[in-house]
Amino acid sequence: MKDFDNRDTGALFKNDKRSEKAPDYTGEYTTQDGQKKRRIAAWIRESKSGKTYMSLKFSDMQAKQPMDHVEPETNNNTAGDGFDEIPFNQVDWRAS
Repeated sequence: MKDFDNRDTGALFKNDKRSEKAPDYTGEYTTQDGQKKRRIAAWIRESKSGKTYMSLKFSDMQAKQPMDHVEPETNNNTAGDGFDEIPFNQVDWRAS
């Protein structure tokens, strides 16, 4: 039996969208030389004439970093006033 040739083949899977701009489908394909996998992203679009189509983007795979290599966030607030968690302008209402 002949071995399966998976060059220039790939698959798309429905994506759990976390934002409106996220692709509807993602997947990967193997390049023609069979040595490299690349990423595929697809968005379902509608043309001006009303036809539904897929818009595709091909890109290199991104290496996933293991969680033990993630740098911890540093807290540069040394005042200890509790404002380091507030993501907007800091106003001390006690000073009024």
